[in-house]
Amino acid sequence: MPPDSTVLVELDADAAVATITLNRPEALNALTVPMKVELLGAFRQVERDATVRAVILTGAGRAFCAGQDLRERLEPDAAPLGVEVRERYNPIIRAMRGLPKPIVGAINGVAAGAGASLAMACDIRIASEAATFSLAFGRVGLVPDSGATWFLPRLVGATRAAELALLNDPVAAPDAVRLGLVGRVVPAEQLATEAGSVAARLAAGAPKAIALTKRALDAAWTRDLDAALEYEAQLQDMAGRTKDHAEGLAAFMEKRPPRFTGG
Repeated sequence: MPPDSTVLVELDADAAVATITLNRPEALNALTVPMKVELLGAFRQVERDATVRAVILTGAGRAFCAGQDLRERLEPDAAPLGVEVRERYNPIIRAMRGLPKPIVGAINGVAAGAGASLAMACDIRIASEAATFSLAFGRVGLVPDSGATWFLPRLVGATRAAELALLNDPVAAPDAVRLGLVGRVVPAEQLATEAGSVAARLAAGAPKAIALTKRALDAAWTRDLDAALEYEAQLQDMAGRTKDHAEGLAAFMEKRPPRFTGG
């Protein structure tokens, strides 16, 4: 993508990691229609690229993503909000959760509104000490969307989710760890390195096993224990037939690191 794109995709071939960067720093990476189109395209691009095994999602400048660009909503040809959510936001969230590759959210600054939803849709979240999270929808008379009402209770519990969604209070990085919104917090200058290290570890894993694990974790929210046990058995049967499983067994017996190829 050209450097003036609102979404950048950088490939690290050695690490098998793609970094997707929201690139409207002057607007705190607030989302416009063209930007949402580019972001969906970026996730589809990394899904198609067999050389990519893990993805980092981050923001340029001092923000991760401030959510919807509200100035765009004042334009006379702006689509009704229900249409915008269904046609622009929901496909992005579905693409993220359906991506068979793990996504590391490197939350470098404010994640507000739909920006917080994008962060929550990542598989692993690492925050800079400068990061804050806020649903913020209520401040403009709107309802949390882009999966926020689905992700939030599952991450922080029903009680905390209600407080965050109804009161719209921002959550600083240390509290985000305590609540379970993110897994770890690092100094701002270490965020890119930490996210890159985690993504490289994921990329070195067995791709099919990771994809199936991601699928199982999502499915578990809608299944009872018996159904989850059966689904695990089905997925384990699939994983057990892969070349990577055979390689893992061989590496274990030979006391060496495995070399997973995705087979």
